[in-house]
Amino acid sequence: MLVIDPDECIDCTLCVAECPVEAICAEDDVPDAQHEWIALNATLAKQWKPILERQPALPDADLWKNKPNKRALLER
Repeated sequence: MLVIDPDECIDCTLCVAECPVEAICAEDDVPDAQHEWIALNATLAKQWKPILERQPALPDADLWKNKPNKRALLER
């Protein structure tokens, strides 16, 4: 999981097209069932170290791509 710092985001929407699992959308387009992720994203963006260089996907990324109910597995 990656997060986007809302204080750093310039709303260019380039990340929407770049996300390989289509997990990013403009805030106005977030489905009602996923609004809890907006606050969680902002919180985690302040806690997690930023990624400053492109990195390859983790080896098990495809296994997690469509896994439902991942929120319960999030460790902070």
